[in-house]
Amino acid sequence: MSSDLAATQPIRLLSRPPAMTVFAAISLAAILAGSSAPTPLYRLYQEAWAISPLVLTIIFSVYAICLLFSLLTVGALSDYIGRRPVISVALLLSAAGMVLFIEAESASWLIAARAVQGLATGALTSTLSATVLDTNRAKGPMINSITPFLGMALGALVTSGLVAYGPAPMQLIYVILLVLFVSLALVVWQMPETASAQPGAWASLKPHVAVPPQARLPLLMATPVNIASWALGGFYLSLMPSLFRVATGLTSPLLGGGIVASLTLSGAVAVLLVRQWPARRIIIVAAIALMGGVAVTLAGVHEQMAPLMLLGTIIAGLGLGAGFFGASRSIMPLAELHQRAGLLAAFYVQSYLAFSLPVILIGIAAPHLGLPVSTYIYGAVIILLALASLAATLLAKPR
Repeated sequence: MSSDLAATQPIRLLSRPPAMTVFAAISLAAILAGSSAPTPLYRLYQEAWAISPLVLTIIFSVYAICLLFSLLTVGALSDYIGRRPVISVALLLSAAGMVLFIEAESASWLIAARAVQGLATGALTSTLSATVLDTNRAKGPMINSITPFLGMALGALVTSGLVAYGPAPMQLIYVILLVLFVSLALVVWQMPETASAQPGAWASLKPHVAVPPQARLPLLMATPVNIASWALGGFYLSLMPSLFRVATGLTSPLLGGGIVASLTLSGAVAVLLVRQWPARRIIIVAAIALMGGVAVTLAGVHEQMAPLMLLGTIIAGLGLGAGFFGASRSIMPLAELHQRAGLLAAFYVQSYLAFSLPVILIGIAAPHLGLPVSTYIYGAVIILLALASLAATLLAKPR
């Protein structure tokens, strides 16, 4: 974004592009921290309200499905009415979700809170990512790639610390986030607008999902590793703290939240490491890391060894970050300008369904098979998916 942007706007607290980039990145990290904040609390909810693993996975999946719906409908709205109104309203909606969490007394409250949070997060991730690109085209893509991973790690770690050492463990993190979201909603009006209002706002709310012919085969080849990556992330953010406690007997919330944070932090590291690589190499490395990491993690579950589970998580996290980055990088450049929105929507649908629906299946299986056995099956499917992508990529001619 050129310096003319700040020069043509009234003097505000966030009048310069670097400050605007920092604000958007902080807001993006905060909203993703909010998305992972409930993860270390799920065990407390289970104990307090006798929530089954199935209901727990439904609570998580409602969030992901509502996020997908929001992305597909209001994801492009800020291009037509401006960034600031969408960011401010969505941040206030996030704050409303925090109020529901604070007042929660049953699983129904949690489902409502996660639904509201998902709607707000979908609008914010797209709009804040666009704001980062508006204000820093050179580093914007990298900021948008690593900030969500860092935000999710921060949310899991801070919540775990508050649960272990703070008062009111089931409410305190949400009070902090409530104050933060309201403050950000007010501060955003100090930022100059980066998108001019234009006609077409109502039309933009209609989802458009399409895969152009030239992207169909690459998408098909990347699909298994993409599904494996998102399914792994969904499992960690919903059930991994419970599995860690069952497998190791260690009950510290810091350990449960720490292993989730290890996954997302190593995902951020992976994006930094592979950002200059060709997409084909990224997919190959991602598939290998996913297979190896999940296998080591399952071995840690079987042997009841926390260090082995942590090592496997770090390796799998590298595969998660590389898989997410490599899948999008392998298909998005293939679309023409007028095809990108439809292809991105198709990629979102695939990714967030993989993020949410598989964990419901493990929630159904866990009461009958036990959580460890259900996890072995789940992990085996992830390994097979990664293997399928690896084989397809190796057999295909380099493009």
